[in-house]
Amino acid sequence: MNQPIDFRSDTITRPTKAMLEAMFSAEVGDDVFNEDPTVQKLEKKAAAIFGKEAGLFCPSGTMTNQIAIKLHTQPGDEVICDKLSHIYHYEGGGIAFNSAASVRLLDGVNGVFTRDQFIASINPDDIHHPISRLLVLENTCNKGGGTVWPDEMMKDVCDAASEAGIKRHLDGARVFNALTYTGSKPEQLGKNFDTISICLSKGLGAPVGSVLIGSSNDMKRAKRIRKLFGGAMRQSGYLAAAGIYALDNHVERLNHDHQNAQLLAQTLKETSWACDIIEPQTNILIFSLKDRSKGKDFLSILKNHGILAVSFGPYTFRLVTHLDISDQQIEQACKILKTIVI
Repeated sequence: MNQPIDFRSDTITRPTKAMLEAMFSAEVGDDVFNEDPTVQKLEKKAAAIFGKEAGLFCPSGTMTNQIAIKLHTQPGDEVICDKLSHIYHYEGGGIAFNSAASVRLLDGVNGVFTRDQFIASINPDDIHHPISRLLVLENTCNKGGGTVWPDEMMKDVCDAASEAGIKRHLDGARVFNALTYTGSKPEQLGKNFDTISICLSKGLGAPVGSVLIGSSNDMKRAKRIRKLFGGAMRQSGYLAAAGIYALDNHVERLNHDHQNAQLLAQTLKETSWACDIIEPQTNILIFSLKDRSKGKDFLSILKNHGILAVSFGPYTFRLVTHLDISDQQIEQACKILKTIVI
């Protein structure tokens, strides 16, 4: 039996042979003692790409985001983000549990909101309201169909936050997909934020890990928070080597994933059953079913036809293209989607 074509997430990728070789040959030490040279190389490399001073290697993007929120807030403060944000939907209530902060959700379009919306969300200096302390943007926005923040809108919102004395964090889980789409310089993007979380285990294809980057002082404090969260690792250079390889070799190929997502979107437009297709800018494709009553069975229908996907609601679904999806599989998936009758 043929293996199904797995569009569930770009997190399901496995290391390439060359990445495994880089991992096996890594020079390692005890990172808790600051003695792992490969971890240090990754942290410096990731920070330098975005014009930051230092980095901190962590097991996951959820941890880097939660560390950043803890770093920038005090209990009772408020975090401002879009209503679709990963930090709100998919991090286990960590904002409340880890930082005892509240959340102000903005009603953006596919994860992108305006400067005016942000300014209107800032609380007055009044003891009845939490202090508006941290702005978090997600680029690309997962629940928004991989939507990319336009450079000028991002700068306008971040400038407004800076003027208001509010810290700025970027959930950059797929930031290299965003940069591939816009063609912007990472150093320019980096100027907008105090901290940035960079995920290595999604489109870049590393098996594990994210890097939090920012100032040297912030990363020193972040390392203490990582310890409190139980995220200190030992000979983690084996994992860091995969991250270095990914940054060196897997960024330029991301546009191919974007093109594959567009092919899938075009195919869905030609079916009789798909609707509300969010035009993919990057590697995420979200769509709904015209017949909403079929939603509960749709994943099984896809699986029976050899395609794996995930649900984003009772009748909304997501396909994600990635390193482990070949051109032949895209061609096959398009043929399958055209044959499905609902």
